[in-house]
Amino acid sequence: MNQQRTVHCKKLDKEAPGLPFKPFPNDFGQLLYDNVSLEAWQMWIRESPRYINTYRIDLQSQEGRDFLEKQMRIFFGFDDGDMAETAFVPRGE
Repeated sequence: MNQQRTVHCKKLDKEAPGLPFKPFPNDFGQLLYDNVSLEAWQMWIRESPRYINTYRIDLQSQEGRDFLEKQMRIFFGFDDGDMAETAFVPRGE
């Protein structure tokens, strides 16, 4: 029987189901796997296109991947700092 893995999510500060996979094949991917819940990861997946589109990030380039990783580190609470501004404007504002 497949037991669902739980983690103490750094972003949400609660025990929650963990990611079923390492999102990147490196140390940062392991950090996310060990400390980020599936719920928080899904929040990032909804948020990340705002950065990709605003800054026209080329995820094939090291520079693009580094920029997005920096935003992720701040988003999940691994690094201090402010997230980059995006062109996103919520409806009704």
